[in-house]
Order: sequence, then structure tokens, then C-alpha cells
Amino acid sequence: MTETTVTPLMRPGEFCDQLTSVLRSGAQALLAQAIEAEVASFMACHAQEQLEDGRARLVRHGHLPEREIQTGIGAVKIRQPRVRDRAGKTRDRLLFLPTVAPKYMRRSKSLDALIPWLYLKGVSSGDFQAALSALLGADAPNLSGDTVLRLRKVWQAELSAFEKRDLAARNYVYIWADGVYFQAPMEQESQCILVIIGATPEGKKELVGFTDGYRESTQSWRELLLDLKARGLNTPPK
Repeated sequence: MTETTVTPLMRPGEFCDQLTSVLRSGAQALLAQAIEAEVASFMACHAQEQLEDGRARLVRHGHLPEREIQTGIGAVKIRQPRVRDRAGKTRDRLLFLPTVAPKYMRRSKSLDALIPWLYLKGVSSGDFQAALSALLGADAPNLSGDTVLRLRKVWQAELSAFEKRDLAARNYVYIWADGVYFQAPMEQESQCILVIIGATPEGKKELVGFTDGYRESTQSWRELLLDLKARGLNTPPK
């Protein structure tokens, strides 16, 4: 008999999903095709460049070691082609740098967006690994509490740069101002965030500024608007 009624048990964090497996395989194949298209375009762009002895300056030279990129559907493996510049180590050395999967990329942008979302939802730094494993499976990236704390410092630096950026060159034809309420964990009252969005003459919406406010009070709005004005936003909407 070859049939069995035994059901294998999955380890914590693992799941068996044929659709996800198919999507991951398809994503891996498409990523490989995209990188190959990039290297082919790079080689074609410099096809006319030759050495003094008439040989082509650029040649394919195998692949870099296989690496994984963590995505929302799990880990996707890639092998980046190598391109050798036979002109040697000159100042104008030609390097192939893929844009679809940069050399030091370890996580997709969608996964990078998931991490601060979990943090804002109240997941503690020590519980991140369990949360990611539940969402992404056993191949979820390994994020220790220290890693999350380092990421938080990066987010704080990005926020500080956003709040200090010069607005003198910005021009908006329309501005929206509204209060958005969030229910933070362990808090009885919702947190109010005052948000200002501007529309450029080209029709693009941009986040102009935001801050936490007390129930959309006049004083809170005044402080936000004065801050934007102090940073150069003096042209009224037209």
C-alpha cells in the first residue's frame, strides 16, 4: 500500500501553501529574467568598446554567490551575473550594478514598510520575530530586539530630517488639512494626528507636514502652520 492517512505536523512558523510556493517560484524566475535583461542592456551599451588588441573590453564572468532577498511571499533566491572589465583597475572602470536588486539589498521595500507598521501596531521589539514568522512563514527575516531598536533610530532620524526640510521652493495649488485619529495600544483615548497634504501644479499629492495635536485644537493647528511658514512655505495656494 502506498496511500497513508498520516498528516505531517508543521513546526511553529511554518505553513504549507501551494499558491505561495507557486508565486515565489514565479517571482524568482521573473527576477532572474529582469537581472539578465539589465546585464544584456549593459553589455550592449558598451559593445563598441575594445582593448588595444581588438578584444571586447567587457565579458560575462559567471555569477556572484547566490543570495536571498526577503519579500512579502518569503525568501527569493537570486544569482547576480558578473561582468569583467578587462581594461584593469582604471579610474573609469565599468561596473555592472543592477537596479532591480542592488548588491546589498536584503529585504524588499514592501517588507521594510511592514516592519514599522507592526511597530506602530504595538508589537514589542522582542515579539517581532514571532509576528513576522506568523505572517511570512519560517523564512521570515531574523529580527532581534536590538535590530528593531536600531531600525527605530533610523526612523527617528528620517522623521527629524522630514520635519527640518526647507519648504521655500515648494508650491501648492491646493491644500488639505485634517485630523486623523489612531487608537494606540494600552491607551483609552485615540491619538489625533494633524495632517496637511498639498497638491503640486503637476497634480501630485505630497505630505507637507504633520504633528500630534490635542483634539484638533486651534492652538495645535496654529503651531503646525507657523512651523511650515518658518521653514519657507509662504506661497498661498492658487
